This record gives sequence, C-alpha cells and structure tokens, in this order.
Amino acid sequence: MYSCIKKSLFVLVFALFSNTAAALEVGDMAPDFSLPGSDGKTYQLSDYRGKQAVVLAWFPKAYTYGCTIECKSLAENGDQIRRFDVTYFMASVDPLIENEGFAKETGADFPLLSDESKQVARSYEVLGMLGVARRHTFYIGKDGRILKIDTDVQPETSAEDMVRTLSELGVGRK
Repeated sequence: MYSCIKKSLFVLVFALFSNTAAALEVGDMAPDFSLPGSDGKTYQLSDYRGKQAVVLAWFPKAYTYGCTIECKSLAENGDQIRRFDVTYFMASVDPLIENEGFAKETGADFPLLSDESKQVARSYEVLGMLGVARRHTFYIGKDGRILKIDTDVQPETSAEDMVRTLSELGVGRK
C-alpha cells in the first residue's frame, strides 16, 4: 500500500514539473495569435511573418504601479524603438475596455492587446497562478522564430532595454 502511494506521489510530482521540457525556447516558432488592440484593430502575428520583427511585452494588470511605469516608458521612448524595423505590443489578459482606458491614461502610442480568453497567454506560457500574465517580453524575428525571451523585465527601463536588445539581436533599422 505504501509503495503504491509513494509511486502515485512520484507520478503527480513528475507531471507537475515535466511541463518545463516543453517550454518555449529561443529558436522555436512563436505561437500565432489574433488579438484585439486598444486602437480598435485586430493584430495577428502571422501578418508580420517575412516582413517585420515583433516584440510582444506581456504585463500583469492595467492600472497597477509597475505596469503603468512600463507602459509610460515605452510610450515616452517609442521614437527610439520605432527606429528599428519592428512592431511592438504590450499584452495582458485584461478586458479590452480596460486596456483601452489604460492606453489613453499612459499615452501609449502603440497597441495594448487583450487576451481575455487567456489562450494566447497559455500558449506563450506566461499565465501565472493568479490568472494574470507574468511580465515577460518575447522578441520574434521576421521568420516567426523566437529570438529572445526576457523574463527579467525592469519596468523603469523597459524601453531602453528593448532598444538595447533589438540592437544586440541585429534587428534592422529603418
């Protein structure tokens, strides 16, 4: 009886931690998405394939301290990011109406994407235990492959860090 319980516990623990083997990695194809943006348009990753690099910056929650700082950093320094041949988005699992208001409040001159179903967040493996996205940024090449996954995003310097990373990755300039 004891060995049966022990074996079941091992299987459960293994199942919980075995998902890390399938985690997205640099070089993998980025999961496609089609999400509504705060600007009233719908954005699909595959529309950029072969044309332009994409940066997808996940954030936990609109109107929170860190997310406000990150969004303002990108809005205030967007001219530096737009020097690259790249389209960039922030994305969350917040309802679209919240992201629309948040974009206006922070002066975002780029789309904030809403993944209300949380399916895209799951496919990017950013959905946290509390049901919000973790602050991770994905750099996706023109070929649709993941160039870098930044899991240590600093809200205060997110724009400068994004510019540095785009340069390091050799993303072309306009």
